[in-house]
Amino acid sequence: MKSFSDLRYFCEYIVNKYGSPSNASEEDKAQEFRKIYLRDLPLDIRTLRAIASACGVYVNGVDSKNLPQNIRGYHDVFDDKRNIYYKKGDTKSGIENTVLHEFREMIEPVFAELYTDYSPLRTNAVHLAANKFATAVLLPKEEFRDKVHELGFDVIALSKFYSKSCSQVLLRMGEVIQGSVFLYSALYEQGPEVNNWILNYWTGSANNDDPDANIYGADGLFPRKGRAVLPGSLVDMVIKAKKPHLAHRITILDSREDDGLVAIASPLVIAGTLVKVALVVVLSHSAGLLQPQIERINPIEVEGFHRHL
Repeated sequence: MKSFSDLRYFCEYIVNKYGSPSNASEEDKAQEFRKIYLRDLPLDIRTLRAIASACGVYVNGVDSKNLPQNIRGYHDVFDDKRNIYYKKGDTKSGIENTVLHEFREMIEPVFAELYTDYSPLRTNAVHLAANKFATAVLLPKEEFRDKVHELGFDVIALSKFYSKSCSQVLLRMGEVIQGSVFLYSALYEQGPEVNNWILNYWTGSANNDDPDANIYGADGLFPRKGRAVLPGSLVDMVIKAKKPHLAHRITILDSREDDGLVAIASPLVIAGTLVKVALVVVLSHSAGLLQPQIERINPIEVEGFHRHL
């Protein structure tokens, strides 16, 4: 095996190990990236710059005025010279994401060159794959899953611990918990109008080990992207009070045997301003998973709801 001092060699390694790039998930690619390039190095901007340089990739900052709106970075290749551009003044987390995201997008055509039977992902698909790859590198699965349990599924605490956005840790939480726990989690943010809060991100997971430990036939109970906050909901209570709230029992069925759900909603307040609200919902018999968060933030307790959050 050749050294990994060129982008192509990393791609060759993936092809040789997995047979085809499509046989390696983004989780697999991220794990191999960490194993080869990071080892015991701290994962920060300086390290990522060094890795990029070792792969023959130049990393450059660009003034935001020279970037299209809502674009944090891009890459280009001219005469086999590879460049990654990030927005100057972006957050540390944002730059790290950009470098890893563009790295992943950059290796896609190389996979196609090395493995002729491979059909490279189209624009949308490669963008989503790059998001997954970057997140999996920055928040390694086993370590992150342990921290999720340690902090009681607290999206805001996880965001602060890892210095990552609430949206990124929320989506990653759904990925690493998938298959083991029934979970619904959502992130609400201020909409375009004053006092118009909108659900911008959500995630969920199921319990594959115990199919009965899931919720079925609860259409409309769990809001999806774009939904406004309902008056009288748990999130509405948090927005009005700027304090965390806990709903002990949210019933689904009209029966006494209905164990229902437990939900906790927490605000992110910066300099007195409410910025985001994170909602986490689990089955009542899994309420112990939230206990570390409950003990830490001491939420206002409400009795619960019937068929709404």
